[in-house]
Amino acid sequence: MAETKYNKVKEWIRARILDGTYAPNQKINSESELMKQFGVSRHTVRIAIGELVSEGWLYTEQGAGTFCADRTLHEEGQKYRQKKIAIITTYISDYIFPSIIRGAEAEISKEGYQVSLFCTNNDHQNEKRILETITSQRFDGVIIEAAQSATSNPNINYYLNLDLLGIPYIMINAYYDELEPVSVTMDDEKGGYLQTEHLIKLGHRNIAGFFKTDDLQGVKRMKGYIKALRENGVPVNPKNIVTYRTSEKTSKPAEYLKRMLDSSEKPTGIVSYNDELAMNLLEVFRQNDMNVPGDISIVGFDNSFFAEVSEVKLTSIDHPKSELGKMAAQMVLKMISKGRGSKQGTAVKSYVFEPKLIVRNSTKSLESPVHKE
Repeated sequence: MAETKYNKVKEWIRARILDGTYAPNQKINSESELMKQFGVSRHTVRIAIGELVSEGWLYTEQGAGTFCADRTLHEEGQKYRQKKIAIITTYISDYIFPSIIRGAEAEISKEGYQVSLFCTNNDHQNEKRILETITSQRFDGVIIEAAQSATSNPNINYYLNLDLLGIPYIMINAYYDELEPVSVTMDDEKGGYLQTEHLIKLGHRNIAGFFKTDDLQGVKRMKGYIKALRENGVPVNPKNIVTYRTSEKTSKPAEYLKRMLDSSEKPTGIVSYNDELAMNLLEVFRQNDMNVPGDISIVGFDNSFFAEVSEVKLTSIDHPKSELGKMAAQMVLKMISKGRGSKQGTAVKSYVFEPKLIVRNSTKSLESPVHKE
């Protein structure tokens, strides 16, 4: 859309409708207020409002002003409206996401719903644009993985507006704590604990942890790592904890690992945020002619395909993947069946999968083997 003056006015009004600033039948800013706000003529404002009226976003009342339309009334007149559910994940085509999506899609399709896939690339601005699409096209339900779930979310209004519009949503893998949404997750804190405890039981004490901390999963896995060290009497060395953001994942962990390996007290074990990161760290070991697990042990998370395709079969925490997607789909379908007016969470409760450690050959005991004559 061309960035004309009237388009700026039009998109500003439309955005205020989508984020819930303007509720159905609420009067919007007057023409004079909009003229002053955008520094445009009355003619420009009227073109913008006219288009929004013709598109069903606004309606006018002679002598009273312009109001936000109740778009549900328009929907109810569409007898053959396609039933549709959105699946929004941080990524779509790589890592564990195809399995999650397949699990959800299979369940949704069985009930005659069209599935639309969206990807945020773990970015709040992309998430905002997708939520605008979801709201404007009035999807029946949404399965969404929160973007940068451990950071302040600028899109809270859009989620609250989904509540007001009666569009149920389920959050997967992580969630925005302030919303207290219905969610399907796994116990990431316990998973981080199990990763670390496994190495401790093998005799490791100098254990480094690498965690992505703009997502709630990483924060909780780091919490489990610290808890396991403390409860097992192992000192927590701040130098052994490496945190990074999504934008730093291809550089910062590898750089810090290289520094650790050059130090006099290099770690004997590594707890990795996930299997994808573990693969990157394995490359650093190769560059330093280090053998896994001979010289160093590493534990991944998610039990992804990476865990078995590498020449080093990775010990990893299992992730439910397709089962998680399937459960999220069943839950959102149940919420839809209860009706648009049902309150989030009254009929459906959140579910947390228990983590399980899958032991392969990327870890070994530090105890010397007993040689028999």
